[in-house]
Amino acid sequence: MGLLPDSVGRSVSTNHFRAIDVAFTLFLVVELVGLVVGLATSVADTAGKQFEVFSLILLRRSFKELVKFEQEPIRWSMEAGREAVQYLVVDATAALAIFVILGVFYKVQVHQPITESEGEQEFFVRQKKLVANGLLLILAGLSVYAVAAPLLGGAAIPFFNTFYTVLIFSDILIVLMSLRHSVTYHVVFRNSGFAAATVMIRLALSGPRYLGAALGVGAALFNLGVAAAYYYVTPAAQASAQRNQEQTSFDDTSPTSPADTEDQPVAADPAEPESTPGV
Repeated sequence: MGLLPDSVGRSVSTNHFRAIDVAFTLFLVVELVGLVVGLATSVADTAGKQFEVFSLILLRRSFKELVKFEQEPIRWSMEAGREAVQYLVVDATAALAIFVILGVFYKVQVHQPITESEGEQEFFVRQKKLVANGLLLILAGLSVYAVAAPLLGGAAIPFFNTFYTVLIFSDILIVLMSLRHSVTYHVVFRNSGFAAATVMIRLALSGPRYLGAALGVGAALFNLGVAAAYYYVTPAAQASAQRNQEQTSFDDTSPTSPADTEDQPVAADPAEPESTPGV
C-alpha cells in the first residue's frame, strides 16, 4: 500500500499467519525475562524455567508451519504440505511431553541451602543477581539487534539459539560460584547436571527437526533424573556428614586411653638423688 519505505516494506510479510509467530515471539521474550529474573532465587527453578521456555519455543515452531500455507482455506495432501504437518505434530508432541516431565520435575525438587549462614546466603544471592543483570543487558541487546537487522537489510540472527548459548556460560558461572559455598559431591553434580541439560537444549534447537525434538525430550528426562537423584542422595549425604561430624567431635573430646598412659615415660622423682656414674 506504500505506507512503509521500500527497505522496510520488503521485510514485512503479508501472510496473516505471521502475526501468530510475532505474538508468540514477544511472549517468549517476556518468558526469558522471567527466567533471568528468577535466576537469583533458585538454581533448580531456573533449570525448570529453561525447559518451560524451550517447550514454548517448540509450540512456536509448530505454529510457524502454518506460514507455509499461503492460501485460505488450508488444504494439504500427502504430496503438498505433508512435511509441514509432520513438523507441526512432532514439535507439539515434544512440547507436551516436556510439559508432563516438568510436572514431575517440580514434585521431586529439593530446595536445600548450600550456604552455612545467612550472610553467605545473601552474598550468593547478590552474586546471582549480578549475573542476572548481565543476562538482562545481553537479552536487551539481542532483542534490539534481532529487530533492527532485518529492517536495515541485514541478516537475521537465530535469537533463541544465541541466547541459550549465553545461558550455557551463565550456568557454568553459577556452578563455579557455588563452589565457594559448597564442594560436596551431590551439590556439584546437581548444578553441573543442570548446566549439561542446557547444552542439550542448545543442541536440540540447532539440530534436525525430528532429532532435535527427541533430544529436547531426552534433555528434559535427564534434567528430571538429576533432580530425582539429588532427592534420593541428599538425605544419605547429610546423614554421612552428620556422622563424620559427630565422630570428629567425639575424637576431640574423648579422654586419653589407659594404653596411651602406659606408653608414656614415667617422670623421675625430684626428691631422689641422681646417681653419679663411677662413684
